[in-house]
Amino acid sequence: MQNSKNKIRLVLLDDHQGILDGYIYRLQNASDIEVVASITYGEVLESVLAANNIDFLILDVQVPISPSNHNPYPILYQIPKLLQLFPKLKILVISMHTEGNLIRLAMEAGARGYILKDDNQAIKELPSIIRSIYSGGIFLSQFAYEQINKNRESSASHLLTSRQIEALSLSSAYPDESTEEIAQRMNVAHSTFRNILSEAYLRLEVSNRAAAIEKARQLGLITKILS
Repeated sequence: MQNSKNKIRLVLLDDHQGILDGYIYRLQNASDIEVVASITYGEVLESVLAANNIDFLILDVQVPISPSNHNPYPILYQIPKLLQLFPKLKILVISMHTEGNLIRLAMEAGARGYILKDDNQAIKELPSIIRSIYSGGIFLSQFAYEQINKNRESSASHLLTSRQIEALSLSSAYPDESTEEIAQRMNVAHSTFRNILSEAYLRLEVSNRAAAIEKARQLGLITKILS
């Protein structure tokens, strides 16, 4: 048995227990990978990572924030934040979302891979993909690669700055919070946050926060709410 200190310590985040169980099954015979925790809500992720010295994170795009807030966990905001808190962490997204803008933005935010959930071959090879990413590589499902390279120059992902996408991602995740409260989440002054939103409104050609969130969803710049 390999010493646990030499294992890749991994956390899984997905809101479907069956999917989590599938990942655990794929990884159970990998002696160099240890699944430390599997969680179904985004709000607990930071504390789990902090408490367990985690090397690797697999997460979905469409995960609720908490039992009381079913809006999607704002991964485009959270990925850079997590990497700032845990610089050695490697992040792999496994999702059913195929929008090229969202895939590219997740990678630009700091994810080291993006696998589509229907990419059965990649799922079968999950242990080797984890090892490759942990060693410094990247991995994209073929369709994900094609999507982010399609019409690269005209992509809507260049329409907004990363800060504007973070602001709208958080606004989408916490629709009942005031701009002042969301500014606190971003650790910026209220006036700065309002300026970030105002510039996003101009670029999206909308006049308010709700319309900006909806258009950003349509463009694949933030996660859509799936029925």
